[in-house]
Amino acid sequence: MSRNKTTYMGWRKGKDKIAFVLVCLFSLIAMFPLFFILWEVASKGYKNFNLRLFTEVTPSSMDAMLAKMNGEPIPGGILNGITGTILIVGMAILFSVFLGLFIGIYLADNRGKKLAAVVSYLTDLLQGMPSIVIGIIAYAWIVKPLGGYSALAGSVALTIMMLPMIVRSTEETLKMLPPAYKEAGLALGSSYTNVVFRILIPSGFGGIFTGILLAVSRVMGETAPLMLTALGASVVNWKVMEPTSAVPLLIWDFYNDPNLVDLIWSSSLLLLIVIFLLNWIAKIVARKWKI
Repeated sequence: MSRNKTTYMGWRKGKDKIAFVLVCLFSLIAMFPLFFILWEVASKGYKNFNLRLFTEVTPSSMDAMLAKMNGEPIPGGILNGITGTILIVGMAILFSVFLGLFIGIYLADNRGKKLAAVVSYLTDLLQGMPSIVIGIIAYAWIVKPLGGYSALAGSVALTIMMLPMIVRSTEETLKMLPPAYKEAGLALGSSYTNVVFRILIPSGFGGIFTGILLAVSRVMGETAPLMLTALGASVVNWKVMEPTSAVPLLIWDFYNDPNLVDLIWSSSLLLLIVIFLLNWIAKIVARKWKI
């Protein structure tokens, strides 16, 4: 009996080791394409990753061609794309955080109600909607009525994309909070608004803020919605009612111009670094303000 038990335990340990090795092996296989992409972008992107990239606007195709013929670095940078991205994403954050917080609070406090079920379903539907469709919606809602492309239209498209993640992170974070927080606040005479914004939101700050950062990371590299809304610009433009460029739009433009193709890698490297930093900050915040 003891020998059979020992044999069985040895067989289980062997099986566990085999399973562990297989999991590690398949994880490495799955991560290999990611490492290859990162290496490809970093090894080619560092060549034009300099101060000029952040301080000068996109060069013309002719200037880039002459520089390549003379063996010189491509002049210019992506300042117009950086400022446009800051403008568009900044407005999208303002719109989506305001709406997402209120919708998430409503869903967390009204579970089981018909309207909450409809809103929750629409949120899930919106999360799975292709970005090009969202771009078409923003084009119909903003570009057509206003009679032109603009940073505002681009920010509306990104707002629609960010909303589901902010709504879900707010809702799930508030659900995880102990009911005693809300009950104690109301019992002490505080209004519902004060309880939500002075007790519940600060208590769930880590989860909510992490959701916001992940939403920003998701839209930072979107191209399709901005092609239909912001269009692009070759100069720095801070006016919200005029066409504005963005880093993803510039990458698309560089891809279609053989003289500017080298700037694809440096622009992509910048996007990767920004998205990596946002995700890293999100992990730190989630770990520090864990519920």
